[in-house]
Amino acid sequence: MALNSLPAIESVPGLSTAERAAILDHLFEPCVPLHTLSVSLLTENTFDSYDDLISSIAIQLTDLAESNSTSDSEWLDSILAAHPRLGQTNVESSQSRAEQAQLNTDGHSSAQSLADLNALYEQTFPGLRYVVEIRWLSEELPLRSVDSDADEIKWTCSN
Repeated sequence: MALNSLPAIESVPGLSTAERAAILDHLFEPCVPLHTLSVSLLTENTFDSYDDLISSIAIQLTDLAESNSTSDSEWLDSILAAHPRLGQTNVESSQSRAEQAQLNTDGHSSAQSLADLNALYEQTFPGLRYVVEIRWLSEELPLRSVDSDADEIKWTCSN
């Protein structure tokens, strides 16, 4: 169930499981492990705003990150892996499609730079994705970030 817009925040606890999962998909990325973690939160709590809802989910994710449990770490990794790679073309969420479109406006060079950075980052940090908030940035900024971060990764790996 895809959403084009979010329902009124006060209606969320009364929605079906599928509708609450669709809200999570809209706010984050489609991700069954995130549904498992957070769908019940949307029933059991009321929120004054979507920012408050997102903050509550951030607390859940932080709890997973701070846990000493291997299964919690694996669960968090599976949620984080739902985020598409920079420059990836087959993305599920409408927000990510729009973000990715911003990166691919100048053709092959940006896409190739992003693919190179993704490969370098994932080789350096197995299981992690390189993530940059690009929604409000110009196209040049993420690519400058790519160059800067690639140098930092090379420096970190060589020292």
